Amino acid sequence: MLSYIVRRLGATIVVMAVVAFFVFSLLYLTPGDPAAVIAGDVASADDIARIRQSLGLDQPFLVRFGNWVWALFHGDLGTSIFNNLPVSKLISQRVEPTLSLTICTLIVAIVTSVPLGAIAAARAESKLDHAIMGFSVLGFSLPVFVLAYLLILLFSLQLQWLPVQGYRPISEGIWPWFRHLILPSLALGTVYAALIARITRASVLDVLSQDYIRTAQAKGLKERDIMIHHALKNAAVPIITIIGIGIGLLISGAVVTETVFAIPGIGRLTVDAILRRDYPIIQGVILIFSATYVIVNLLIDLSYIFFDPRIRY
Repeated sequence: MLSYIVRRLGATIVVMAVVAFFVFSLLYLTPGDPAAVIAGDVASADDIARIRQSLGLDQPFLVRFGNWVWALFHGDLGTSIFNNLPVSKLISQRVEPTLSLTICTLIVAIVTSVPLGAIAAARAESKLDHAIMGFSVLGFSLPVFVLAYLLILLFSLQLQWLPVQGYRPISEGIWPWFRHLILPSLALGTVYAALIARITRASVLDVLSQDYIRTAQAKGLKERDIMIHHALKNAAVPIITIIGIGIGLLISGAVVTETVFAIPGIGRLTVDAILRRDYPIIQGVILIFSATYVIVNLLIDLSYIFFDPRIRY
């Protein structure tokens, strides 16, 4: 177990090093002079020279990369070109909305998808199974922004139950905070839940065909006890795996969702930075998202041993 953790940590460091190199290279893979692209068409030669100096473009590439990595080790993600503020400060100001949306989406997705997938497996080939799987296919095929606008149209404009856009910090109260997250969480959670439900059904259906399940049924155990204590427990590894893999879908979906609902999170910050070509912010956000994805999947891998004691590293 310890040796596996050490190997995975080593692999994680290598992956993050590759990601860091790629993220840093984004600025220099841009066609033309990055300083001229950032400055715009009406910029003077002095403006372009100032930007080149601020970005360190007048230095060799490896020197710039080494200085950037050294700054990363000290928690410095650079300085925004347009706001002239540290990128780490700008990201920290946007963490709460994104984290709130992510947690609510995970709760919505997991609480709905796992029971639906288990029910579909228990009632395989029934009308209920076809209805749940039809919902899963529709939910996964429907773009997040389309579902978001449909929810806004129904619950905000017609019924006027929920706000159209915006975000309230949790410090202003639990209900105002939660009220502004219901629609974004439903929009993003539906896509995520559809993926988990399909994998849950397939995994549970495979477990239900095993001999020990038939033995439990022959002993007269209740169907609910068989599903909870035997089927879901032994089907947990694929379900946990797809939850970890889906984090990437969740991150990309959060960018779109925050834009549609005008949530001032990291996703909205990313979109604004792309429109402005604020490369330091883009680099910092991509690096943080990549690190989050890698760490989450590392934790998912390590959790296998707790869900299935037969797994030995």
